[in-house]
Amino acid sequence: MARKIFVAGTGQHCGKTTTSLSLLHLAQKKYQHVGFIKPVGPKPTILRGHIVDKDAVLMAQVFGLHKYLRFMTPVPVFPDTTRRVIDGNILVSELEDRICHAIAELEKRCDFIVIEGAGHPGVGSVLKLSNARIAGMLGAPVLLVTGGGVGTVIDAVSMDLALFEKEGADVRALLANKLITEKREKTLDYLRRGLAGESFAVVGGFDYQSVLADPTLRRISRLLGLPLQGNHREMGRIIHHLQIGAASTQRVTELLKDSSLIIVTSSRDELLVTLANLYQMHDYRARIAGLIIPGVTPVSTITQRIIDHSRIPYMRTAIQPTTELYRIITEDVSKTTFEDKQKLDLVRALAERSLDFDVLDALFAP
Repeated sequence: MARKIFVAGTGQHCGKTTTSLSLLHLAQKKYQHVGFIKPVGPKPTILRGHIVDKDAVLMAQVFGLHKYLRFMTPVPVFPDTTRRVIDGNILVSELEDRICHAIAELEKRCDFIVIEGAGHPGVGSVLKLSNARIAGMLGAPVLLVTGGGVGTVIDAVSMDLALFEKEGADVRALLANKLITEKREKTLDYLRRGLAGESFAVVGGFDYQSVLADPTLRRISRLLGLPLQGNHREMGRIIHHLQIGAASTQRVTELLKDSSLIIVTSSRDELLVTLANLYQMHDYRARIAGLIIPGVTPVSTITQRIIDHSRIPYMRTAIQPTTELYRIITEDVSKTTFEDKQKLDLVRALAERSLDFDVLDALFAP
């Protein structure tokens, strides 16, 4: 009988996908056949002719699960799906059957299956397919992933448990994620004591790693819809800081931090030339990841030649102003993709160091 773990979260961006990656990585060391399913996929795309959620695409690519693609997102959610369900054009029973069929087929083929929910436990309720409902329907015990902290975590978990209990879902463990390293043991101690009356175990997840949340140049290029010029080998570089080059040239260079993406308007010739030249110096290459150059004023010919010669990665726009670019980038939460090799390597390393798979595996025994 296949071991199943339903990975749910108290909210978005608490680390469900990272947890799923970690579990599958560790499970492959113990089980011969692992599988993944995102029953309700709010971000559908197409891979090898199959409609699958973007998280399912990631798992298929990382773990070589392409043979299971037809089962990995039984209910993709399109812009009109909600209206069609409410109007009665799509029956909830049909959606339930799709999910049950997909998990049954995976159980025939796999020894260990990760079922990843979408958003918080109530997401999907409009389709009568909340995460809690699906977990209960499939008889899949739940690993509830939370962010860091104590009070906010306990408050969120207490609210979520009511929905899981209503749907008959079995919450086996709470995985406290994004912990502050120096407070890790203290936080886990308080969580265990604060949730002492509950039936599930409290286990530690990853310490907070800003690198996992920071975007790559590739991500920013796609986010802004701007082609990346210059050194394309740097597309996978992770951006740790976003800076606006509004101060004097000397001051901007003094304020450079590790792996900074600098927004510099097209009229700042002196600053653009300086950063392009500094990019070619070994001491500054670690600090300068690239440029975004907004502005309706054309970049001067000589400045453009210096930029191109330096091979510094840059994006150019004459439409989006500096403030809008800054807002879009800072409000974006970066999701890991198959191309983010550095992030994936880090997730694997952290999984082996931070997660006790034997303990989790025992907790989720049928």
